Amino acid sequence: MKFILKLVLLVVVVGLIPASVWFVVTQPIVTMPSSAPTKAAPAAVDTARLEGHVRTLSQTLHPRNGGNRENMNRAAAYIRQEFQNAAGRVVEQAFDDEGTVYRNVSAHFGPETDERIVVGAHYDAFGDSPGADSNAGGVAGLIELAGLLGKTGLKTQVELVAYALAQPPYWGTPRMGSAVHAFSLRTQNRAVRVMICLDMIGCFSDKEGSQKYPVQQLEWLYSSKGNFIVVVGNLSQIDEVRRVKTAMTGASPLPVFSVNAPLLFSGIDFSDHRNYWQADYRAVAITDTAALRNPNYRTARDTADTLDYKRMGMVVQGVHAAVIAFDK
Repeated sequence: MKFILKLVLLVVVVGLIPASVWFVVTQPIVTMPSSAPTKAAPAAVDTARLEGHVRTLSQTLHPRNGGNRENMNRAAAYIRQEFQNAAGRVVEQAFDDEGTVYRNVSAHFGPETDERIVVGAHYDAFGDSPGADSNAGGVAGLIELAGLLGKTGLKTQVELVAYALAQPPYWGTPRMGSAVHAFSLRTQNRAVRVMICLDMIGCFSDKEGSQKYPVQQLEWLYSSKGNFIVVVGNLSQIDEVRRVKTAMTGASPLPVFSVNAPLLFSGIDFSDHRNYWQADYRAVAITDTAALRNPNYRTARDTADTLDYKRMGMVVQGVHAAVIAFDK
């Protein structure tokens, strides 16, 4: 009898290990008593405006890579004007790279509190790609989020920031606009409650097999259809990921999945949030998973016509709800 009990206990323990890993990685339960999503109607997002921003950035201001200073300046000016139209307090952070000046453009909403919430997206594209999904969509979402926050009563300062220089050859270097911003906050000893990165939020598909994974077994945990948005964090951001996912799930019918994984997990730090981690801030990314879903990634086919603006609008609704959740 003792042997049987020990065997049963061993089976239970062995079974709990993968179950525990699954729970930590995927955050399957998001509605907690202390953080249940509000049932208030979500903020309305104008999908036509979202598409207009994407077309301006990916067509009128194409190409917008680090080597095209004129279009980078024009893109920064466009974003600045849209932030001003949303009644944001606009600040430009100019920085020099080998004799060329680039600009991060920020809009501040809410009171001037010591602590802030940061939401960011980079506005440059890879090479000559139009970069509609990567990352005109993220910037379009940031602009429309500004419009929502301009009408939202806030208790905490919220900073929306559009970054220059995220693509190669700047990627992974201190020359990234998000690195400049993150480390300037750290140098000034600014407190950041959370940073939310928007990078590729417009590609969705209901076709089987449209979603790929760095490890194919992950399809068992998620879905073979690319019809969801993902909240990404490392193992130190479990609470932040849960709170963002909870808020987004309550804001629209769009499926919201999440992953918390160690840095050795491929893709976990493949955007601007990485620089906030390096500056010792808590940060998460919101993404459609880039090349794991979008076959047009970093190609001439990444155009405005390929994006799903209805579901992109739901992402913006969710991000607005997440900001409100962290503003409490």
